[in-house]
Amino acid sequence: MRMRRGYTVAAALTFSVALTVGPAAGASHDTGPAVSGTVVHAEKPWGATVRKDGPGPDDVCNYTKKRPNLQRGSSGPAVQQVQCYLNNAIGANLGEDGQFGSDTQTATRDFQRCAEIPPDGRVGAQTWSFLSFWANSAGAPFC
Repeated sequence: MRMRRGYTVAAALTFSVALTVGPAAGASHDTGPAVSGTVVHAEKPWGATVRKDGPGPDDVCNYTKKRPNLQRGSSGPAVQQVQCYLNNAIGANLGEDGQFGSDTQTATRDFQRCAEIPPDGRVGAQTWSFLSFWANSAGAPFC
């Protein structure tokens, strides 16, 4: 892509880079046609060692993409996902049976203490986020 004088480049850096090219504020339009609204994505250009968040080909666990609130008594693929993440994140050695029983609750509390989040033994948005990140990080298991 060729840049012309009077244009600005805005970049947002998260797990991808988005570039939007358009005329700079106060620039006259006689510098050439604006390339407005063009977005270019480049996954992890800095070579991060963390795989993407969420199930997919780079995720260590692929039981489900859903992230419901879970607690003792819950069951199903989301519980299997949590059990798999706990096994990878902290070496919990849980059976991935999809039953949120006392062992899964204890492992969840152990993980929460290690991650320094409130150890309530339930899996909500914050625990899901930390679990997914930790389980998919190089160097796991932690704690």
